[in-house]
Formats: sequence, C-alpha cells, structure tokens
Amino acid sequence: QVQLVESGGGLVQAGGSLRLSCTFTGRTFDLYTMGWFRQFIGKDREFVAAIARSGGTTYYADPVQGRFTISRDNANNMLYLQMGSLKPEDTAVYYCAAGDTATTLAIVRQTTSYDNWGQGTQVTVSS
Repeated sequence: QVQLVESGGGLVQAGGSLRLSCTFTGRTFDLYTMGWFRQFIGKDREFVAAIARSGGTTYYADPVQGRFTISRDNANNMLYLQMGSLKPEDTAVYYCAAGDTATTLAIVRQTTSYDNWGQGTQVTVSS
C-alpha cells in the first residue's frame, strides 16, 4: 500500500521561497506519476504540478508556471515542489498524490487520476 507524507510547509513572507517534500513508501516509486495539488479554504482541491515516472516531463498549472518547480528523486523515493516568488494567494494546504496513470496534461490535472494522497501540509504566505 502506498503511503505519502508531505513536509516542508510553513509561514513565509510574500516573495519568499519554500520547498515541499513528499516521502513515498510501500510500492515501487518510479511506477507512479506524481502530482502536487492544493486546497484553499472552502474550495475543491486544485492541480498545481505533476511529473512523469522518469521525471523527464513536467506539467504546471498556469498560476504557478515559472514560479514553482516539481522534481523527483527516484533513487530515494522523494517528490519535491520548489516554490518561489510566493504570493498570499498561494496560501493553501498542499497535497502530494501518486497515480498509475498516463501523463498528459488533461489527465494529470484531475484528482481522479490519483489513487493515493498524503495528509497535506499547510503553506501560509503573509503579505
């Protein structure tokens, strides 16, 4: 059974940076497409970024394109989200997700493409 544990969230000032990490256990990491999603208070979970099994292809939501970078370390079963130029509107709970799914933007941006989710980590950006 896949288990995902996020870390690295916290409070940061606008314009600052944070790196989120996600530890993957229980299955073979490089068989899974990995994604980051976020959830604002009172809203549905939304796509942030995704990365293909090999790490060679990445996908981003428009609001984070150019500011966030998703990466993975298949040797150590780790997923990362480097977040820069943070804005107050990035404040949310961030979740990592793993799915045995094809990798097109239309597919990886859907929550239903992922079977496994972490518990989330809070990111708060102050103005």
